[in-house]
Amino acid sequence: MSGREHHYGTTVTWMGNQGSGTAGYKAYSRDLEIAAPGKPPIPGSSDPAFRGDPARYNPEDMLVASLSACHMLWYLHLCAVNGVTVTAYTDEAAGTMAEDSSGGGRFTDVVLRPRATLAPGSDRAKAMALHHEAHEKCFIANSVNFPVRVEAQITVES
Repeated sequence: MSGREHHYGTTVTWMGNQGSGTAGYKAYSRDLEIAAPGKPPIPGSSDPAFRGDPARYNPEDMLVASLSACHMLWYLHLCAVNGVTVTAYTDEAAGTMAEDSSGGGRFTDVVLRPRATLAPGSDRAKAMALHHEAHEKCFIANSVNFPVRVEAQITVES
């Protein structure tokens, strides 16, 4: 490591007091707001399986999205510095979380399914290899204790 540190801060505010606080399991909403200085707020909640609002992002959504976004940003950077021109990119990532008998749980895996479209004449093999390098460099993937698999697809425009 280069020895440099980067620091991040957010404020998470619970918005779910419906008059009696947490007087009972069903007495409160799981709604929350995630904020960081100078950025728009993110509406959050728990997973609908845990009485959350399905219209809001839950922590599990955010973890899968963080892994996907980190991989994409590294991949685009590596393509740019290696002469591979990406013209479109999408990822339909999916994560699996397993509950244990105590009601807790953990993620067991995440699968990233990036689909990159390359400009005509781009090196498809190099573009595929850069997914491996992006995965190795991703800060978020290097920070989790479960497997993160990458099932990439590359298309070259004709």
